[in-house]
Amino acid sequence: MPAIRLLPPELINQIAAGEVIERPSSVVKELVENSLDAGAQRIEVDIEAGGTRLIRIRDDGVGIDRDELALAVASHATSKIGSFDDLEHVASMGFRGEALASVSSVSRFVLTSRARGDDSAFRIEVEGGRLHEARPAQHPPGTSAEVRDLFYNVPARRKFLRAERTEFAHIDDLLKSLALARGGVEFRLSHNGKPVRMLKAARDEAGALLRVADVLGEDFPAQSLRVEHAAAGMHLHGWVGLPTASRAQADAQYFYVNGRLVRDRVVAHAVRQAYADVLFHGRHPSFVLYLELDPVGVDVNVHPAKHEVRFREQRLVHDFLFRTLHEALAHTRAGQVPSQAQTTETGALRMAVAEAAPMIGAVAAPRSLTAWPTHAPQNRLPLGVREQPLAGYAALLGEPPRMQAQAPLPDTEPGEAPPLGYAIAQLKSIYILAENAQGMVLVDMHAAHERITYEKLKNGRAVSNLRSQLLLVPLNLAVSAKEAAAAEEHAEALAEWGLELSRSGPAGVVVRRIPALLEGADVAQLTRDVLAELAQHGSSRRLQELENELLSTMACHGSVRAGRRLSIPEMNALLREMEETERSGQCNHGRPTWTQLSLAELDKLFLRGR
Repeated sequence: MPAIRLLPPELINQIAAGEVIERPSSVVKELVENSLDAGAQRIEVDIEAGGTRLIRIRDDGVGIDRDELALAVASHATSKIGSFDDLEHVASMGFRGEALASVSSVSRFVLTSRARGDDSAFRIEVEGGRLHEARPAQHPPGTSAEVRDLFYNVPARRKFLRAERTEFAHIDDLLKSLALARGGVEFRLSHNGKPVRMLKAARDEAGALLRVADVLGEDFPAQSLRVEHAAAGMHLHGWVGLPTASRAQADAQYFYVNGRLVRDRVVAHAVRQAYADVLFHGRHPSFVLYLELDPVGVDVNVHPAKHEVRFREQRLVHDFLFRTLHEALAHTRAGQVPSQAQTTETGALRMAVAEAAPMIGAVAAPRSLTAWPTHAPQNRLPLGVREQPLAGYAALLGEPPRMQAQAPLPDTEPGEAPPLGYAIAQLKSIYILAENAQGMVLVDMHAAHERITYEKLKNGRAVSNLRSQLLLVPLNLAVSAKEAAAAEEHAEALAEWGLELSRSGPAGVVVRRIPALLEGADVAQLTRDVLAELAQHGSSRRLQELENELLSTMACHGSVRAGRRLSIPEMNALLREMEETERSGQCNHGRPTWTQLSLAELDKLFLRGR
């Protein structure tokens, strides 16, 4: 067996590079994060050949003293931490001190810097881990890092790189995510000498939303909700996309913890649960969210590239995120249309985009229906009157006569008509046509009434005790020791849900009662799902999800069906209920319940004014 020996520093750095330098975008990440930690207000990123030929990062940060330039490229040398206590409270983007040493070991690396207050700059070169003496150079206050011929001395790694366009796309995506983290910093990106992206520094809320629009698209501000909430030592703020603006891929999700973009199972689970009741199957929400908490409460030293974190109070963080987002989405009601951001021909936002996303957190109470004018055109139900409450739809006998389209509403000023307007007619016994101040509203009557009925069933369940049903024969289940402990710890909480469990050994439980609503369910699978979530997250929503699925089925069968003819008063009653009901913009399955066509959009369809 060969003798044990110390590895040479060059090989150590190349091994470290294998952990943190996966592709050119990994280099950009490390260097830009260093610039951010140096207090830069402007960062320029120049790329050639997708980053394989050149990566140059320039900043106007504090710079590096001449005597520290050589130390900056040494392995595990950093100014960001000096003790374990510093690591516990780390707030900088980088802190391990291996980035420059790793990058310089697999490239031809040049570092030029001028510290603030110094009269001159200095430059060092590192090629394949070999350091050259520092020399005087011309450079404004700040630092430039040049990485040429990435992986030139590790050909096996270079073979794994993708096409130039693909590698540059990774760099562009990375820079956008970093730009969202630091809205007050200006970012410029060029490729092969051509400017690609210029993100100006945001100085206020409108500027911050403008940057979000630059990254997620100009439609995002008008299709999102502003979130702001603080509790339990945590502060969550940002923007969440409306359920109707969901995407086929999870490619527009940005979550930052103390300014660091992270991927975390606790966060992903909380967001998924918050959208569970309103998102169409297979769709993904868009969001830009910032969570701030005491650095002691989060461990950022669990991944070499710092993509993941570990929360010390995972259950607390999960519940805080879920409740905040769930409450935000609950305030979405049919008829609430965020003001659309106007655009120029070049696509830049013209209006104050901060007004495009309504604030959630200190949400104003919905306007009382009696605040709307009660005068209505003939054959339209006055808003203060409920001649046919929705609960009575299923009990109505016979088919009302087919209603003819009514005369259009007279011209009204904004605020004189309710959000969803007044019903005009029914289309194919499926859709309700209504007129409001903006133009035409089209409502899927079954989807809308399904949501209304579903919310009423949920509210009724919430204010009453759930009835449980005793199993004729108790069910013995073998589970993991961790799940058995969770059953014992949360037995009282589970009993409140109608699920009575008791621990029968180190790895076993006995099921004696289940919720009466879930009669006929797979008790064994239900129990295992609940205990698995309790063991992993400290709380379980699986039981509530199954109940909601049953309530959703009941609401579907109890709602007005497509093909049912409604009178004008019935249609207006449905519109008013939609305006009052939480989450009424989507049915229980995430499908939209209504859409708005403005007068301008209608004019465009018919080429009016051209």
